[in-house]
Amino acid sequence: MVTKKNEKITGYSIYNKAVKDRTIESPLSADKFYPDLPKTKFDVIYADPPWHYNGKLQFDKTSKDQESLDPSKKIFISTPGFKYPTLKTEKLKQIPIQNIASDNCILFMWTSNPHLAQAIELGKAWGFEYRTVAFVWNKGVHNPGKYTLSYCELCLLFKRGKIPTPRGARNVKQIINVPRGKHSEKPKEVREGIEAMFPQQNRIELFAREKIAKWKNWGLHLDHWG
Repeated sequence: MVTKKNEKITGYSIYNKAVKDRTIESPLSADKFYPDLPKTKFDVIYADPPWHYNGKLQFDKTSKDQESLDPSKKIFISTPGFKYPTLKTEKLKQIPIQNIASDNCILFMWTSNPHLAQAIELGKAWGFEYRTVAFVWNKGVHNPGKYTLSYCELCLLFKRGKIPTPRGARNVKQIINVPRGKHSEKPKEVREGIEAMFPQQNRIELFAREKIAKWKNWGLHLDHWG
């Protein structure tokens, strides 16, 4: 199958309009893409940034190859932008998270494996130093990839100043074996592990999708941070 310009039609080109129609944009303005941050300083920050995938999609191979592509068949496509507004790394860097971080603060940040380098850059832009991988989430099922099948997501740990005190548990396990739930939903066991490590600290979850007890919560999905 070819176009008028003798260019081959692909699954991406067929559903290009559908992608534009299904992509969710921020309800706020282009210059104010997230609500105001709270005025409080926090000792522990937990973040799941809405990483942008530059239009990359996942779709099933309804047709066997390019030549036998059947546009009458609905090709399933998926991207995070269909579920929530995403932001490119440069935009994420502009959110002044450093303004809500205490002098001694720990940042836990989720990253998809393709965004590992960007996540480290983002932590630095927010005023933190990368220290280690805090949690490795084994979902038990894979996502398609260009190289190996992807089963895990990483939650990185960054530090600003010293480790907040007093300390709590020091035997929290790095590996979390929990089946994945809803799209982009992270296992509650990670949040519980952070609470065990820092039980008395002032904590906030960024880019939150629901209000969690014992935490401040901030994000587009909340009526207001609580």
